Amino acid sequence: MTPRTTFTGRRRFLAAAGGAALTACNRSSKKQVAVIPKGRAHLFWQSVHAGAVKAAQETGVEIIWNGPATETDFNGQLQIIDTMINRKVDAICLAPIDEKVMVSVVDRAVAQKIPVVIFDSPVATDKFSSQVATDNYKAGEMAAERMGKILNGKGKIVIVAVQPGAASTMAREAGFEDRIKKDFPDIKVMDKRFGMADFAKSLAISENMLTAFPDLDALFASNESSAVGAAQALKQRKSKVKMVGFDWSPTLLDDLKAGLIDSLVVQHPFKMGYESFIAAVKAANGKAVIKINNLAPRLITAPDLDNPEVKEQLNPDLKKYLG
Repeated sequence: MTPRTTFTGRRRFLAAAGGAALTACNRSSKKQVAVIPKGRAHLFWQSVHAGAVKAAQETGVEIIWNGPATETDFNGQLQIIDTMINRKVDAICLAPIDEKVMVSVVDRAVAQKIPVVIFDSPVATDKFSSQVATDNYKAGEMAAERMGKILNGKGKIVIVAVQPGAASTMAREAGFEDRIKKDFPDIKVMDKRFGMADFAKSLAISENMLTAFPDLDALFASNESSAVGAAQALKQRKSKVKMVGFDWSPTLLDDLKAGLIDSLVVQHPFKMGYESFIAAVKAANGKAVIKINNLAPRLITAPDLDNPEVKEQLNPDLKKYLG
């Protein structure tokens, strides 16, 4: 009995070892890059996903796409990052929900020789390999310049903000407020409230501010969810308050065409996803990458929707890449 048991045990051991070796072989044959957005619901993240898939197809590297359901769930995002570190992926692309909360996991990944590419929003550490993001402060300034133009430098406005701790949108709001204060002193920011990256909450705070300030001239909404909520509030009230928004979606473009929205500052999320993934693959292969890759924002009005470049930027072929 003993010799047979020993033989069986050895056979099982060898089979397990062989399986592990085969797994290791398969694992090493194709690199894996995890792409972790702030959320999954908004069109912005779907466009990022499509861009990353295009880069994955071109490089032959496997993409692992996973993010929390909402852009306020930083605990969920932390758990996803921990899982990818434990899985020993070759690189991570991360859009941090909070610039400070995510420092520890970024540092831990890098300590375990997993390069990290930050996209969309910065993180409060310099240990990442590359950062690919819109120049958000400049984007906020662009929105302020447009606001000054449509109000002829004078009026009362409010800001439909996103959420505290989200560095990208905070930078937009800071750029907007700083430029208004500097160049348009007769434009008064009456209030600023956070919609917490949620359509319904953004709608509610927009309605509250419209009620609180019946003589309001305009509002600025600093991301897709805040812009959709604010536009819906204006639509429901049949309000003549002017609006400068940020990001885009089919409904926002319809509202731009209809004149409900004056203008939108738009990013290039497809390019952001593509550039981030390419940088991650290079970093995983030990190649040099650009540390800070700022993508230029673009301000569009209704006539710009006929511009071929704008059409391409606003209408990535999601079905082609996401199925």
